[in-house]
Amino acid sequence: MWAEVLDADGFDAFIEAGDIFAKEPAQKLYEHIYSAGNRQDPMQAYIAFRGREPTVTPLLTKRGLSV
Repeated sequence: MWAEVLDADGFDAFIEAGDIFAKEPAQKLYEHIYSAGNRQDPMQAYIAFRGREPTVTPLLTKRGLSV
């Protein structure tokens, strides 16, 4: 379920940018997550991508449990 939290919260970065193909969050995702390997703590890599720790709110919204 934690992977679903990260997926929904990470996808929200693109929703917040107003375009699911937005270059800025895509570059951050590539730089801090996809190409980071195991060079830093996974939570620190996610924070570098999102600018904050993940939250469950996007997953709850996706499942219709929150607005």
